[in-house]
Amino acid sequence: MTAPSNRLLTVIYRPVGSVVPDPRNARTHPKRQVDQIVASMRSFGFTNPLLVDPAGGIIAGHGRLLAAKAMGLTEVPTIELSDLTPAQMRALRLADNKIALGAGWDLDMLKVELAELAVIDVDLDLSVTGFSVGEIDVVMNGAVDPDDEVIPPVPGAPRTRPGDIRILGEHRVGCGDGRDLAFLNAVLGDKARIDAAFLDPPYDVRINGHANARGRHREFAMASGEMTDAAFRSFLAESLGACAAISRDGAVHFVCMDWGHMADLESVGAKIYGGLLNLCVWNKSNAGMGSLYRSKHELVFVFKVGDAPHFNAVELGRYGRNRTNVWDYPPSTRSRAAGVRILPFIQP
Repeated sequence: MTAPSNRLLTVIYRPVGSVVPDPRNARTHPKRQVDQIVASMRSFGFTNPLLVDPAGGIIAGHGRLLAAKAMGLTEVPTIELSDLTPAQMRALRLADNKIALGAGWDLDMLKVELAELAVIDVDLDLSVTGFSVGEIDVVMNGAVDPDDEVIPPVPGAPRTRPGDIRILGEHRVGCGDGRDLAFLNAVLGDKARIDAAFLDPPYDVRINGHANARGRHREFAMASGEMTDAAFRSFLAESLGACAAISRDGAVHFVCMDWGHMADLESVGAKIYGGLLNLCVWNKSNAGMGSLYRSKHELVFVFKVGDAPHFNAVELGRYGRNRTNVWDYPPSTRSRAAGVRILPFIQP
């Protein structure tokens, strides 16, 4: 038998109906991706044959078969791999999808390629490359200097004062009390209302020796371990209530909290919000401080403001059901030492 590495490949056209998808295929193909494959095949033709076993079962190419059916093709090009064992075929099915995910992008070269393609053929729809219009915009308008992403050192004397609002293009950053409704309205702008908020109120725990090693960060101005249970709930009601007041009916609020105060947040949230949509868990890459157990997670409560239906930007059915309420995001490591002096908790 010829070794797989030395086999000669022959392309055979088979009727679409004779090619059988594998019921145990672990790779999902949402409609959006199938549409991308269809667009690519319409532009470039069928350039990548399906890999099949002797019975016509697909080893690799399930997405291409779906695209071929969507296009109404009657035949598809295939390559039969008859010299692999059943175990090798199953392993190849996984490897064909997984190995490609390990590649990266040279962003500078990608930017050059996309720019030159746009000039060479003005009628070419660049989305046939698989990049969406938004992704292309990000690449083309990205920062050319990597130093632009470096966090500057903390100034010795603060330049920003309470009440200051800085305009950063389409964004606004305000320095003030999050319980102050007048201040929040000033940041937001004339009669504007928000659709979503990611909120991280203090947890009423000590920073020094509890959340961080002693001396790494000063205590918060309030809710830093000095409050009674009743005072902390009142603090949460004021801060979350103010944000809810500037939100549209049906807006979604993501509110971070530690496990020790989840009952406080649930109690306050039940009075302010129209309902609890979910509870997400940020699974951190590194554990923090702790006594019986070191803390390696953070809770993110997902509340809905008011009674109107919330806007569903997740759209699991459209883009594949791969988004869960467990978030495996590493914290930012860029200029981490400087960042910890600014904020003791580095958020996702």
